[in-house]
Amino acid sequence: MRMREPREDKTGVPQWPRVTKFILSACAATVAELVTFPLDLTKTRLQIQGEAAARQRGSGGAAPGAYRGMIRTAWGIAREEGPRKLWQGATPAIYRHIVYSGGRMLAYEQFRESRVGRNEDGSFPLWKAVFGAVLSGALGQFLASPTDLVKVQMQMEGRRRLEGKPPRVRGAYHAFVKILSEGGIRGLWAGWVPNVQRAALVNLGDLTTYDTVKHFLLRNTSVPDNSACHAVASTCSGLVAAAMGTPADVVKTRIMNQPRDLHGRGLLYKSSVDCLLQSVRGEGLLSLYKGFIPTWTRMVSSVHHLKLLCRLYVLTTIFLQLSKLFWPVLYMKKYHHCYIVLTAREVLFRVPCDSSAFYAL
Repeated sequence: MRMREPREDKTGVPQWPRVTKFILSACAATVAELVTFPLDLTKTRLQIQGEAAARQRGSGGAAPGAYRGMIRTAWGIAREEGPRKLWQGATPAIYRHIVYSGGRMLAYEQFRESRVGRNEDGSFPLWKAVFGAVLSGALGQFLASPTDLVKVQMQMEGRRRLEGKPPRVRGAYHAFVKILSEGGIRGLWAGWVPNVQRAALVNLGDLTTYDTVKHFLLRNTSVPDNSACHAVASTCSGLVAAAMGTPADVVKTRIMNQPRDLHGRGLLYKSSVDCLLQSVRGEGLLSLYKGFIPTWTRMVSSVHHLKLLCRLYVLTTIFLQLSKLFWPVLYMKKYHHCYIVLTAREVLFRVPCDSSAFYAL
């Protein structure tokens, strides 16, 4: 059976089928998630520690001293629970990226190619690109919200054991079954409102700030359009995205981690607004920015480009293997080198092009 050859657009760049793009994006996102997952675990632990509602209810347990900062938190997890626990919850995180990255990419492409997305002359203006990214990001996060719920609960299991509490879940499958049996289908989407808000805010802050900073540097400074320019823009966009998304992320994490009754109803918070108000009243406004440093670290240039390089490596390898198996040598000589160069430039420097297999960053 021969795989369908990609179509070409007006620039001669091959356009891959959406199913192929979905598979490639999911594989690449999996590698990137595994590389940076300890930062996500550290962020979750920081967002939960010192929770005022849990202290008032008396469910804080006999926990050891609270961690301080990102590095000491990660070191404490490795020392007290074992280095492997830095990847606890990685399985549902991979599920989440498969659903979120793939769903976001496909939704964005559908919007971009629709009559609503493109102008009459075929152009795709920036404001529509930002709107499409925010909308598709929110949709992808809504679809992936159950996997986020399982991931958060698994990430807190090591801490629960240190506090002398019984294990809540034994694995990803057990967590899904337990949540479904207690709260039904609706229980799987606990915390989806702040989760979707976070995704929309992160996409909005990231895209608008990156483009604004990059064009400001090119127009008002002597910095050329090179890796340094894009690194500065990426760092600034990560800062704004983290600042906009972290409060919603804290609320999401606490709602998903709270204990529940036999019917799946939360025992600490009635809603996202209730969680927000209790956190601010009991811990202060800065409690909404717990875990900010590891969140930003995942978005700034060093870790961000590490993730992109991982994705580029995986995608390039898969492209080469698929080309050897399914496409003639003539296709490789004529198109493959150009396609890899173009997509590598987009991944490393975010130059807009239609190779949206790389969109789900």
